[in-house]
Amino acid sequence: MNWQLPLLIAKDTTEEIKARVIATTLEGTTVPDSAIERNIETSNPFATEYWFPEQASSFASEVDFLFMAIFWISLAFFVVIVFFMVYYCIKYRRVGDKIEPLPSKSHDTTIEVLWSVLPSIFLVYMFMHGASTYMEMKTPAENAEEIKVIAYKYGWQFVYPNGDTTSELHLVMDQPVMLKMQSKDVLHSFYVPAFRQKQDIVPGRYTYAYIEPTLPGQYRLSCNEYCGDGHSKMRTMCEVHVDEQDRQENTNWVPSDHPAWENGQRLYQIHCAGCHSNKGVAGTGPALNLTWGRKAEFAAADPLTVDENYVKESILYPSKKIVAGYGNAGSISKMNSFKGVLDETPGSDVDHIISYLKYLQDPSSAAKEEAK
Repeated sequence: MNWQLPLLIAKDTTEEIKARVIATTLEGTTVPDSAIERNIETSNPFATEYWFPEQASSFASEVDFLFMAIFWISLAFFVVIVFFMVYYCIKYRRVGDKIEPLPSKSHDTTIEVLWSVLPSIFLVYMFMHGASTYMEMKTPAENAEEIKVIAYKYGWQFVYPNGDTTSELHLVMDQPVMLKMQSKDVLHSFYVPAFRQKQDIVPGRYTYAYIEPTLPGQYRLSCNEYCGDGHSKMRTMCEVHVDEQDRQENTNWVPSDHPAWENGQRLYQIHCAGCHSNKGVAGTGPALNLTWGRKAEFAAADPLTVDENYVKESILYPSKKIVAGYGNAGSISKMNSFKGVLDETPGSDVDHIISYLKYLQDPSSAAKEEAK
């Protein structure tokens, strides 16, 4: 059984479901196909794994237990209430010409106490269990490491204690973490279903989330608050590693160990992938693989061929020339300025992005540049 129950009811095969999910939710992201596969399968509808993704954090089981308790308690009351409703509709229905009501009690203290006290006991239990789990989710462990999370339209940045920055979240199994979150622009929301964790990210203030991952693997991470027309593509991956060494191998990036275009690709994933596709599909911004060397038309400027000078100007001063179809003359570009964010000295960040644009247009150009 799979947690995507509605698709299964439609009698699609597992491969058809997987293909549909990849096509509609993973295209253009860094989320691997394996992130939609489950390691736990069950046909038991009483098990939370039947309905939800696998449990990958220390408090996921408590959240699932409370959800299922509320569900089954509600279902039990629903069945009982509907049964008596139907029963009394039949019993006291009008028969023939007889319209006098049948005799019945006007008051029953036992029944009134039961329908008041019994639900109250369940409600108090739900509240106490929910409050306890909530406090657990909001209380950081003493040894929790701090990872900074920066959300923006439309992407993520994760900054680790050693200064490494990635566009995916990398955690270590059984290592508590405090996520210190900020928004660059509008309201966003951090959401990892496998962790049962959702936390709003509010502009102008810090918000926090505390997690202790317990299951290695790759999980989907997305924005769960509508933040603009690129909201549906604001998604990435959360990977839980078995130890710190394994994480370091995935987050520690030494630019001198990589060709310029690979450094540019990494910067693209961190800063640009939320708005610019590299697969020929226009989004919030133009597709970058259809940019280099092409003639660009602007809302209020003469056309020009995309070269190094234009790319650098667009990165540092995006409102100077707005590509036709992406804003009106004199308007402010949807793209934020990266002046002071990216290093513009020769041979650094801006040049790496230019190399990546050249690579997207002609992969052989990268080999030629490296050979120089």
